[in-house]
Amino acid sequence: MNSGSSSSSLAARRYVRVLSIAGSDSGGGAGIQADLKTFSALGCYGMTAITAITAQNTQGVRAIHGVPPEVLRAQIDAVVEDIGVDAVKIGMLATPEVVQVVADAIRRHALTNVVLDPVMVATSGDRLIAQETQGALVSELFPLAAIVTPNLDEAGWLLGRSIRNPQQLQADADALLALGARAVLLKGGHLPGDWVVDMLALPSGAHHRLESARIATCNGHGTGCTLSSAIAAHLALGQPLVAAVRAAREYILGAIAAGAQVATGRGHGPLNHGYAPVAQRVVRVDGLLCNQ
Repeated sequence: MNSGSSSSSLAARRYVRVLSIAGSDSGGGAGIQADLKTFSALGCYGMTAITAITAQNTQGVRAIHGVPPEVLRAQIDAVVEDIGVDAVKIGMLATPEVVQVVADAIRRHALTNVVLDPVMVATSGDRLIAQETQGALVSELFPLAAIVTPNLDEAGWLLGRSIRNPQQLQADADALLALGARAVLLKGGHLPGDWVVDMLALPSGAHHRLESARIATCNGHGTGCTLSSAIAAHLALGQPLVAAVRAAREYILGAIAAGAQVATGRGHGPLNHGYAPVAQRVVRVDGLLCNQ
């Protein structure tokens, strides 16, 4: 095979591409770092637009430095205009200005398969966003996201009430839909008991109750980031929403179990994102992707 035909053959393929718009976790367990590990483990090509730099480890957050909105905008535009995006995961957005930049970019580039994880607090209990950002998340990003994935604390802040038992999950997921979300995965991992119950609510009125045995571990740092990025990866790979949620949930359960007995730091350790990696997915495209 000559070099010309080899180059053309290779250029007619590309990776499945997922963009994470989120904060950086210097400890590597959550945020951008967890997202990239998840994308890679599930066979996707990961890209980033960093919203904030945090100084944190397994014990807590020491400092947060927001990235200027114009720099965030430039990151998103640079990735989308050159490489392209098949799905987007959105994590920590600290201010209303940053929320607006992300919403504008989604509209401007007509981005699809958007997964919004409304990150408001770290596993350690440290609050990560300004109070006024909550309203901006709802008004600007809920209508643009294919699914919103709050935990119970985040849902409670958004709804202005506590969620204390599994019987509330369906009604509260529906209440989040009423705020403008297109679909909601309300995560019940913070409820007590031997079983973890999550509720997936769809605008059609359908509900999917997802249950699994609780895995005993201190290493739960980054579970929300990992689940939302896994949903985005499976959407990018072509799965419909319900199937993507179920597959993402299976992945995270495996990652929690694989990392349950591994000590990393002296606090809430990370998951084992790479416990069962798959080969990076390549898809065919029309024409050449680069100049020869």
